[in-house]
Amino acid sequence: MTRYLKLWYRWSVYSAEIALQSRFGALLFVIGKFIRFGLFLFFIVLISHRVQIVGGYTLWQVIFLYATFNFIDTLAQFFLREVYRFRYYVITGEMDYFLVKPVSPLIRFLFGGGDILDFPLLITSIIFLVFSAIQIGPIDSIHLIIFLVLIVNALFIALSFHIIVLVLGILTSEVENTLWLYRDLTAMGRIPIDLYKEPIRWVVTFVIPVGIMMTFPVKAILGKLDLGLILFSITLSLGLFIFSLYSWKFALRRYSSASS
Repeated sequence: MTRYLKLWYRWSVYSAEIALQSRFGALLFVIGKFIRFGLFLFFIVLISHRVQIVGGYTLWQVIFLYATFNFIDTLAQFFLREVYRFRYYVITGEMDYFLVKPVSPLIRFLFGGGDILDFPLLITSIIFLVFSAIQIGPIDSIHLIIFLVLIVNALFIALSFHIIVLVLGILTSEVENTLWLYRDLTAMGRIPIDLYKEPIRWVVTFVIPVGIMMTFPVKAILGKLDLGLILFSITLSLGLFIFSLYSWKFALRRYSSASS
């Protein structure tokens, strides 16, 4: 474990050097992230001023959910940004180089370096999480623990989806479109899934587990999630993770080098 942490640090330093080669471009990228964050936050406040309760949630509860969404989404991007470069490795044959290295290729393709440009928004999301939680009021310690467990659970779901993206990258050489589809679907979690009508609500909860990733942790900390759904979300996350690992092994057996 210590060896992989040292490797991740080295990969992250290298990724940061590349990201900061054009400092003006990096600055614009970060500013764009904050503009998008601020505009949707403004939209939430605007709606809440007209409607005091949004889908059974108060203003600060909706802001807490939005901060939770951004924290999960940004943290996943921060650690898993290397997946976005995977197609290049496949089509150029550079994947062969990583397969013969004494490092797990799956870990290398997933955690090939943290994205420093995601760090400012990650810190901002944490600040909004803490501040909105204070505004909500006293939070039961048990509910807080369940909230943290479901945050980890959501990150495992995100990890599983990214492994599946790698699998599709090997089998079809297609990565970008799959990733953008994943991002478009997870963006549905910026608002409570309770606002969606059936059958869309059912689909984004049990078929595309966006609701489990983004809304369930918030419901848990507010005491609105029953034990059955908590256990179901953890079981689903574990099953999806196991499925993604088996899919990765399946894809590796069918990998054909582009350089051969």
